[in-house]
Amino acid sequence: MSADGHQLTEEEAAAAFEPPSWEERYSGEETVWSGNPNPQLVAEASELTPGTALDVGCGEGGDVIWLARRGWQVTGADFSANGLARAARHAEEAGVADRTDWWQVDARAFAAGGRSYDLVTSHFLHPPDHGMVEVAGRLAEAVAPGGHLLIVGHAPSETFTHLSATHRRAMFLAEELLPGLPDGFDVLVTEQRPRTMVRDGVTVDVDDATLFARRRV
Repeated sequence: MSADGHQLTEEEAAAAFEPPSWEERYSGEETVWSGNPNPQLVAEASELTPGTALDVGCGEGGDVIWLARRGWQVTGADFSANGLARAARHAEEAGVADRTDWWQVDARAFAAGGRSYDLVTSHFLHPPDHGMVEVAGRLAEAVAPGGHLLIVGHAPSETFTHLSATHRRAMFLAEELLPGLPDGFDVLVTEQRPRTMVRDGVTVDVDDATLFARRRV
């Protein structure tokens, strides 16, 4: 469903996953997200020793800024140039521009290319047609030995039955991502964590599909 309540066709829903849709979404003046860090990032990363981090699908940079404030050197990655421009501006306003950099890349074609990070994280990135399984493998390749991978997304639930079939197929359970991980990872968390969120002014119950894993040294 669109922001104006229009029920999307499957063709419109598929287009919503592509860069032009997000460029348009980030082209206005109003912020799209709260700017607060995602709760599962806070839950899992608060006790980690700061190092280098990569946040894929960083949007307006809320998670990047939270990590940078805690001493991480963070790369925010997104396929939207407008989103990255907003994130860079927010990092400047937060006083952490010197601890952040930005990378325009589509997660579906992401390749580590020799880069590695102590923490690779992605929140609510939902490639269509169960595409997050492959993306999880791509992200895992960027985790340094001894580093951590955190992937969080919307788990299917009755809360989302109003959405298009295309959107519902993009959701996942944490355990469904496991086949995408290469060898050498110890899985620490695979669960659906309940929380409440406000959508269109209404408080609803959702489950965060949460995968947290550590790459062996």
